[in-house]
Amino acid sequence: MEILLLNILNGLSWGMLLFLIAIGLTTVFGVMGVLNFAHGSLFMLGAYLCMQAMQYFDSFWFGLLVGPLCAVVIGVLVEKYLLKKVYNRDVSYQLLLTFAVLLILDDGVRMIWGSGYHIVEPPAILGGIISVAGQDYPVYRFFLIVIGPIIGGLLWSFFHFTKWGKIIRAASFDDIMAEGVGINVPLIYTAVFALGTWLAALGGALSAPQQSLIPSMGEKIIIESFIVVVVGGMGSFPGAFVGALVLGLLESFGTVFAGRMQMAIPYILLAAILLIRPNGLFRKGV
Repeated sequence: MEILLLNILNGLSWGMLLFLIAIGLTTVFGVMGVLNFAHGSLFMLGAYLCMQAMQYFDSFWFGLLVGPLCAVVIGVLVEKYLLKKVYNRDVSYQLLLTFAVLLILDDGVRMIWGSGYHIVEPPAILGGIISVAGQDYPVYRFFLIVIGPIIGGLLWSFFHFTKWGKIIRAASFDDIMAEGVGINVPLIYTAVFALGTWLAALGGALSAPQQSLIPSMGEKIIIESFIVVVVGGMGSFPGAFVGALVLGLLESFGTVFAGRMQMAIPYILLAAILLIRPNGLFRKGV
């Protein structure tokens, strides 16, 4: 029973982290129709910039605030000067371009911070452990389980109950009609890409205290995020939540019961969904 509970908690904490990253990816695709392969590098960049801000100001919370915002500046520059050139081209151009951005950002991180491992300590208030069914469990992982749904709920409320959220949804459904009624669609696209970048970088900053920072850390996360998005449904907000929970729990239990096969679990899930429901579990819609 203790092992079952601990694996559920581990799956939820990892799933909520995946959710934060996947909703940025699915929001960008749902509104702009762009498959952003550089999303993983923006996740990595958020982690490193959070670490750097912590070193300067000796505050995890300041790093959590400043790191993702600095990554947003880079994301906006990428969208403005690179992605805009391929909006009306085949999706293969988007994938090649964003993959090139991924490689550039990875090498940039290596040049600035080196190729070695970096460790980020959680804040003192979240650095302890608590007893769960007689087993020690990190407080920080509980924090991840709680913060994921909170951010997701706020974002969903923004899209459905605010004026700007409804404008973004209108642009996602029909950008030509939106421009016809006076909506500045290019500005909306830039804002949405900035939001997606912030979510990816926030996920990276939040992940920093529970994993080692290395320049290639974004490569694994982008693959799993794409799997979450495909499983949930491309462009579906609820789908990203369900897909992240399913994958997080499967991977958590896989480490205990599947051994080396655990590495194949995300791909088995992806293949099963593509065979049974090729469009994912939910329909498109932020």
